[in-house]
Amino acid sequence: MKVAVGCDPNAMELKNILRDLVGSLGHEAVDYGSEDPIYANTAFRVAEDVAKGVCDRGILVCGTGIGMSIAANKVKGAYAACINDVYQAQRSCLSNNANIITLGSQVTGPELAKCLVQAYLELTYDPNSRSAPKVERIEKYEQGEGL
Repeated sequence: MKVAVGCDPNAMELKNILRDLVGSLGHEAVDYGSEDPIYANTAFRVAEDVAKGVCDRGILVCGTGIGMSIAANKVKGAYAACINDVYQAQRSCLSNNANIITLGSQVTGPELAKCLVQAYLELTYDPNSRSAPKVERIEKYEQGEGL
């Protein structure tokens, strides 16, 4: 799997740890940097490439993970989930088909962050799950099908 990894300057240390973890798990990590103080720019670049299929999934890190999630979700075809525990990491993929996860370097320690990324990357979306109609509805709304 090809995984895009990016962050803001404050989260560079955790991003580097997670980038290296992705590689150690046998995936290709694509580093989108950490120099841009406007984290939305990094989120947009990662989200666009994930949505286009240049990368299979994305991992974004900022102080809380919230800003990166909001920014990434502005990109059509990007589905970013801000995660804080292993269950959320698993369900972001299994139930919600999130193609990007976001984490907060100021609220998530490196060992927990590694567990979250590993849990997320181990799983694939189950289109037969009870959540499938919900995911389908989100995708249809994004395509212009209103309420």
